[in-house]
Amino acid sequence: MYVLFDEAGKFLAGRILSEAEASAQVELDSGKRVKVKAANQLLRFDQPAPAELMASASQASTEVDLPLAWEFAPEDEFGFAQLASDYFGGTPGVVEQTATLMALYDAPHYFRRAGKGRFKKAPADIVAQALAAIDKKRQIATQISAWAGELAGGTTPEPVREQLYKILFKPDKNAPEYKAVVEAARTTQLAPLTLLQRAGAIQSAYQFHWQRFLFENFPKGTAFPALTAPGITDDLPLAAVQAFSIDDSQTTEIDDALSLQGLDSGTVVLGIHIAAPALALQPDDALDAVARQRLSTVYMPGYKITMLPDDVVQTYTLSEGRDVPAVSLYITLDEATLAIQSSETRLERVPIAANLRHDQLDALVTPEWLSSPDSAPQDDSLPPPVQRKQLMFLYRLAQHLKAGREQVRGKPETFNRPDYSFRLNGLQSGAVPTGDEAVTISPRQRGAPLDLIVAEAMILANSTWGQWLASLGVPGIYRSQASLAPGIKVRMGAKALPHAGIGVPSYAWSTSPLRRYVDLVNQWQIIACARHGKTAALAAPFKPKDAQLFAVISAFDAAYTAYNAHQSGMERFWTLHYLRQQGMTELTASLIKEQSGGAWLVRADNLPLVFSIMGAQALPRGTRVRVKLGAVDDIALDVHGTVLEVLGDATAITTNDQTDDDGDDDNAAAGPLTIAVDVNEAAPASPNN
Repeated sequence: MYVLFDEAGKFLAGRILSEAEASAQVELDSGKRVKVKAANQLLRFDQPAPAELMASASQASTEVDLPLAWEFAPEDEFGFAQLASDYFGGTPGVVEQTATLMALYDAPHYFRRAGKGRFKKAPADIVAQALAAIDKKRQIATQISAWAGELAGGTTPEPVREQLYKILFKPDKNAPEYKAVVEAARTTQLAPLTLLQRAGAIQSAYQFHWQRFLFENFPKGTAFPALTAPGITDDLPLAAVQAFSIDDSQTTEIDDALSLQGLDSGTVVLGIHIAAPALALQPDDALDAVARQRLSTVYMPGYKITMLPDDVVQTYTLSEGRDVPAVSLYITLDEATLAIQSSETRLERVPIAANLRHDQLDALVTPEWLSSPDSAPQDDSLPPPVQRKQLMFLYRLAQHLKAGREQVRGKPETFNRPDYSFRLNGLQSGAVPTGDEAVTISPRQRGAPLDLIVAEAMILANSTWGQWLASLGVPGIYRSQASLAPGIKVRMGAKALPHAGIGVPSYAWSTSPLRRYVDLVNQWQIIACARHGKTAALAAPFKPKDAQLFAVISAFDAAYTAYNAHQSGMERFWTLHYLRQQGMTELTASLIKEQSGGAWLVRADNLPLVFSIMGAQALPRGTRVRVKLGAVDDIALDVHGTVLEVLGDATAITTNDQTDDDGDDDNAAAGPLTIAVDVNEAAPASPNN
């Protein structure tokens, strides 16, 4: 005797070996023996054999007319044998009964399951809805096949083109557009990006990266709503200084300026003056909402997306020839020893005498020019009233401050790699690059005198204000690093903790309120301290353990990481563009990290480029090599190389101990681009039954 039974929704048949009151021992054709409960036993028979029954019934079930069976079915709950009798007539055989069971089980839109072998007829309206859904699914499947065929044939369907960035980076894996790309990639055996390029979906590599960034970070576009800059109503005193800023020529958001008083008197007062939008903008006003949504200015070669509208920036920026409201930190120093004697914060109007541009002055303002007063005459390139002796004192102070921080750090900061400046030739101001512009890449050594002067002054201000906020019990947003041990990263938080990487007891970004939202938040807190002193904690916009403060920290951290990644990606794009533009097929580089499979990461000697090479096995880290470059992939932002020649013994490569606490990982993006399309992934289940 044989039995047909239900095993977890799967129909099986086998020979009964023995029986008990509530179960039977059954042997399958495979020889496996299973215990089958009586409730799961559906049909007993003596012929045909189980394998023959399952094959015949499976074929017969496909021939059952489901609409007709639904018409025949009783309104009340019924068993499959009962419907088989009504459908086939007379006394149906084992094959007919099993075929009916299989057909009913596979048609939940017609028949609801009511137990083992039991069913109930679905209402007519439910059947109609289900059939419509099935027809829609069939149409979608047909559409997916058609779109996949177009993609494979080298044409991009418009719906796929419109959803391109969503498909690649934030896909709905049940969407037909996504499924069409996956199906076409499988059919053609091409990588999705290669497939889409060949189909014309990606026509410009630059636009691909630009539109991807906008899709992920500015889905509503980069335009500002119509907003005007509120005026600063405070009656601020005029500072008795002549301040000057130091930036590059492309900078429009001039946040900071410096001044000196008392040179040659024995006591010098250093003024660090920061633009003060927080005197006009208020938390939760319209401009704050815009700034909080963007959180930072986004920089990239040839273009930037500002945190605040340009007319608002121009209202508060420290442009020359104006008396501009500022938050000023005055540091009193002993002129001989450079020991700090006191500090004071003031809200005031500061006369901005000059906006110096370091890209125009770096060739003049060298360490030799600043260290030896008689080495060269005063140069007319310095606009009055900026004097050489002021820069000489500021450079001496910057070196002193840096040495003090290095003593705290326990090791010196190294500037063993240059920065690079990118200039897109012929690009109109404010225009978005097309990706076809000629690019000029110029090295600029970090630690140049003007660069060091500004960096050390800003570190001093951020550290001093951070400690001041903490001493008054006013919360701020800090950056901290527990130690310089490998793997210990810079963190953002609301506690004034040491920053081991910089070598200061606390570090609160406060010197760029026109382009970083955390600086604007900290400036609101600093202004409260300047106005209210010891009672500032009661008046500050953000209170201790304020949930909004932690929300700002979390949002800023994510946005700033994404913006920096885009800037790095665009710099990499233009560097690869430069290789092609200059016809460069070889580079000299240094080995920085061994990878799996015998590959090495190398850093180019004279370009901001990290990439993978082969042929450097058994060479030590730091070895300089000449590399033959392979093809440049502008979409993946990738290039590979092969060692042509070993140029010399290994030289020491140190980690990047720059004063900028953002870091610069040796594992900088070496491609390829990561997308969210997985052609090897199993198709997701439909949400509809």
